[in-house]
Amino acid sequence: MRAEIIGMITATPSAEVDQPLGQAVDPEFVRRFAQAHEQAGFDKALVGYFSNGAEGAVVSSFIAAATQRLGILLAYRPGVIAPPLAARQLATLDQFSNGRLALNVISGGSDADQQRDGDWLDHDQRYARTDEYLSILKRIWMAEGPVDHQGAHYHFKGALPNVRTVQQPHIPIYFSGSSPAAIEVAARHADTYMLWGEPLADFSAHVRQVRAAAQAQGRTPRISVSFRPIVADSEEAAWKRAAEILERIRDNRQRLGLPISQHAPSNAGSQRLLAAAQRGEVLDERLWMGVARLTGAQWNSTALVGTPEQVAQSLGRYWQAGANTFLLRGFDPLEDAERYGRGLIPAIHEQINALQTRRAG
Repeated sequence: MRAEIIGMITATPSAEVDQPLGQAVDPEFVRRFAQAHEQAGFDKALVGYFSNGAEGAVVSSFIAAATQRLGILLAYRPGVIAPPLAARQLATLDQFSNGRLALNVISGGSDADQQRDGDWLDHDQRYARTDEYLSILKRIWMAEGPVDHQGAHYHFKGALPNVRTVQQPHIPIYFSGSSPAAIEVAARHADTYMLWGEPLADFSAHVRQVRAAAQAQGRTPRISVSFRPIVADSEEAAWKRAAEILERIRDNRQRLGLPISQHAPSNAGSQRLLAAAQRGEVLDERLWMGVARLTGAQWNSTALVGTPEQVAQSLGRYWQAGANTFLLRGFDPLEDAERYGRGLIPAIHEQINALQTRRAG
């Protein structure tokens, strides 16, 4: 089975090393960024959800028009849009992209961020709503006639399935979240379950937990793991670049008045990464926890550091432990996407092919 490689596209040049304070949308940058992903050999690109940034479905539509092959993984928060409208919106985008859409369903780990968009449910209530929301989307997408629904969070009558998805039976669902409530919902709905880049032993244990929960539902999801690779022609040069990135992030956070220590994240995924970071700056030979520790691991922030071949070998170990998909984005996002296409992505496919051949033999 071929490894799936996913990147990430933002609506402006933005990363931890240089968070701009100007316009939230730069169309020409998005066009260039999307085409760079396609040319580099990425299968999909994630479009994130930001309560303070460009709206992802509109960005995704622009990306679809700017590319021919690149898949789009749209981060989507259930509850912001009523599910009958969401079903039509997403099916429409699947049609205009010719079946290139997938959903990264994120129920939300921060109460404050949810409240910016008018959502006042607590953590577990959000996941219960997500369960109902995804059930509704799939019912409408697969229905032969009008759909009625009366549930804990939604009530509607006669929702029409006229706008069909290109992909059958429905748009693929990628799911994020590490809490018990998240894993319970993922077990019922995730086609692909997504984790941030943890140490290999932690990743393996987490995969076993998720797959056991899914198997109890008669399902076997694919597994995605996310990293921020730092690659260079030599291992020494890669670690030097990592040190430079850390200082740039430190300077940027101090410029913006953001904390660099004493972090206390509320979401389970960040808590897991910070707990791992307490075990050391570098784990499993080249899993670097420096940025996660500095930023509070608010998002995917762990890096694999080395040459393209060394990073590919590390990713091969995650593939052997159950990963099917790798979400990779750099700290210099556009330049790194181009850099990955020149070395890392070919090295990953070569490594996975070698492992598959060895397994078959």
